[in-house]
Amino acid sequence: MGSSSGNTLKSLSNRCLLRLSSDTHSLFHGKTFNEASLTTQRRGVYSFSSPNKLASCKGSHPLRSFSTSSSSSKVGFLGWYLAKLESNPIITKSVTTSLIFAAADFTSQMITSASSYDSIRTLRMAGYGLLLLGPSQHLWFNLLSKALPKRDMLTTFKKMFLGQAVFGPLVTTVFFSYNVALQGENAEEIAARLKRDLLPTLISGAMFWPTCDFVTYKFVPVHLQFLFLHMDNLFDVHGKLKQSEHRVVGLDLSSCSATCLSFPTNHCWSDT
Repeated sequence: MGSSSGNTLKSLSNRCLLRLSSDTHSLFHGKTFNEASLTTQRRGVYSFSSPNKLASCKGSHPLRSFSTSSSSSKVGFLGWYLAKLESNPIITKSVTTSLIFAAADFTSQMITSASSYDSIRTLRMAGYGLLLLGPSQHLWFNLLSKALPKRDMLTTFKKMFLGQAVFGPLVTTVFFSYNVALQGENAEEIAARLKRDLLPTLISGAMFWPTCDFVTYKFVPVHLQFLFLHMDNLFDVHGKLKQSEHRVVGLDLSSCSATCLSFPTNHCWSDT
């Protein structure tokens, strides 16, 4: 037994020495039959130095996992919505504006209207946001950002002035005309309504919206400016509703949304 074990150990030692000698010879005297083995070993070492190769050997994907984890913060409704704003800006903004206008009208009716809910009126407001205001806001904000790209104080005040003096009156006029035309008024009646209601509505809006315009143009990214102003509009709804149920209230006019919320005597909405 002892002799057999000694012979086995001696045989293993001889094999190790021969292998070592062969590898040493291949390193110092060029290519031998062991070169392929050495090359394979080197590639193996290199592969483990690469994260992707190491991941494949271990059955995991660290880089892919990192990418997934980094993008996981952008998933959900917010990530989906921001992606839509980038890929389909006009459609996304138009649908958003439509939903906000519908929500504003629905809320105002629930709070102030003593009669039954007028779904046709809500559809009119949703249609205005979808077909007119949403697309026009997209074009307006992008036009301002290209014509006046800076965000310094002077440029911000220029944008505010243009919103108050140009776009606000324009979309307010379109809003009044659109709404009452769908209720059956003719051109003379629409002109009389504009003469009566347009200036007071613009003055009412000028008491509140320049401050919101300043924050919007100064700090909010261009693709989110419309949304910020509409959110201001929704908050302003409930504050104005608490003040009076019998006052004509113009909301979101100078900020380019040009919406008047429903009150019993509000000429923005009805034939009265």
